[in-house]
Amino acid sequence: MARTIAKDHDQKRAQILSASARLFAEEGYDRASMTQIARACGISKANIYHYYEGKDALLFDLLDNYLSGLRDRVCGLDLDGFDPVARLRCILTEVLLAYEGADHEHKVQLNAMSALPEAQQEHLRAYQREMVKCMSTAIRDAAPDTLGSDKGKLRAVTMSVFGMLNWHYMWNAGADTEDRKGYADLVARLTLEGVAGL
Repeated sequence: MARTIAKDHDQKRAQILSASARLFAEEGYDRASMTQIARACGISKANIYHYYEGKDALLFDLLDNYLSGLRDRVCGLDLDGFDPVARLRCILTEVLLAYEGADHEHKVQLNAMSALPEAQQEHLRAYQREMVKCMSTAIRDAAPDTLGSDKGKLRAVTMSVFGMLNWHYMWNAGADTEDRKGYADLVARLTLEGVAGL
């Protein structure tokens, strides 16, 4: 007979993922143990194994959950009726708002994804590529005369924008919603006004 799913299954899973993200970010994926994760969750190590068969399965679920949610949030924006510059500003702002409260997950993505098997990394990179395409299209549409026909330059600008967004958490820890909106505006201005000089 199949085991029934506990009523608090999703809540416990979220608790495990949150504790794992913090430990993997602070201790490093290689050094964090299932015992430490269980202790941080206040549950037994055996209970964790009801959810995940090992640390690598936990890491994959953590990153899959984080990156798919980020992709859905950023690429799923309803931007009908916005002009191209406003669309870009909305996407930049949404990325930074989505990062709010997810510094641990973001750090794990940057530092530990390479610990996974190549097939799982490719699955996760597909989410990243969708976000890059979404951003790249918005940048191109906001600066068509400069970037419309130069794919190499467009890619360089797109990845530079992600560089500015992705490392924001390192030097602006604790930024609130208004700080993030302000920085998104700064990135938009740097990108669009700087592009003209390329």
